[in-house]
Amino acid sequence: MADPEVLIIGAGPAGLTAATYLARFRRSVLVADGGAPRACWIPLSHNMPGFPQGITGDAILRRMTEQAEEYGAVIEGGLVEGLARDGDGFVATLNGREVRARAVLLATGVTDHHPDLPGVERAIERALVRICPICDGYEAIDKAVAVIGDDDKGVREAAFLRTYSERVTLIHIGPPGVLEGREELRRLGIELICAPIDNVELEGDRVTALSWAGSFRTFDLVYSALGTSPNANLAEGLGARTGEDGRLFVDARQETSVKRLYAAGDVVRGLNQIAVAGAEAAVAATAIHNCLREADGQTAEIQA
Repeated sequence: MADPEVLIIGAGPAGLTAATYLARFRRSVLVADGGAPRACWIPLSHNMPGFPQGITGDAILRRMTEQAEEYGAVIEGGLVEGLARDGDGFVATLNGREVRARAVLLATGVTDHHPDLPGVERAIERALVRICPICDGYEAIDKAVAVIGDDDKGVREAAFLRTYSERVTLIHIGPPGVLEGREELRRLGIELICAPIDNVELEGDRVTALSWAGSFRTFDLVYSALGTSPNANLAEGLGARTGEDGRLFVDARQETSVKRLYAAGDVVRGLNQIAVAGAEAAVAATAIHNCLREADGQTAEIQA
């Protein structure tokens, strides 16, 4: 295709939502699909609005892709390896060529820090090791739950899951000195184990055992609370403002500190929810459309 008006980097829920909106705004849109967004890890989501029986991550992405393409958005596999200013717009390097766009939306998400366990990816796909208690804490009701953490984020996640079960254990695999929430764990009745995990055994629909220092324990569910890293390097290369956690600052229109560079989804906020990503993408797409309309003299200038 010819150079698009808008380049969207990332083909997860945020990027695909924005693609549909912008295509329906009759903008030419190219989505750079870097592959395997976080949503593809979802075995079955029960908190996705409109799907009371649940829906898989693959099905969510497939439907959203079909919808964006229905209105003319072009989705191309490949990683954007470079992004620079080009006058009022941008030039990106994608699949060995330069792509120029008037505006860019970053929907690059985050990378999870998975526990170093054998077969962890397969366990996540089977929902035996989970990464989002906001999404599926309901399914942990009255179950034996282990939380793997290496700092006080593990304490906060274990406390969150205490809403659903009285049988919550925090397995702290980081240095003992970084854990400041021990008293909170005692107050909430959460067991604390400080030891590196040697092995994990999976059988059927449960984690049959986690082992450390010769001890073995059985859990119904295991949550990873090891955090994430925002994929914000392209924006940082342009001087975009970020917070201490590396996520991008945006204004009420989802625009970063770099003009015409927008961001939506997990790279912006820590809630990491599809519904939030979609809402941010809708705001960003509308703002992009109106920004380009204004630049082209297509807005009505009415004096109050």
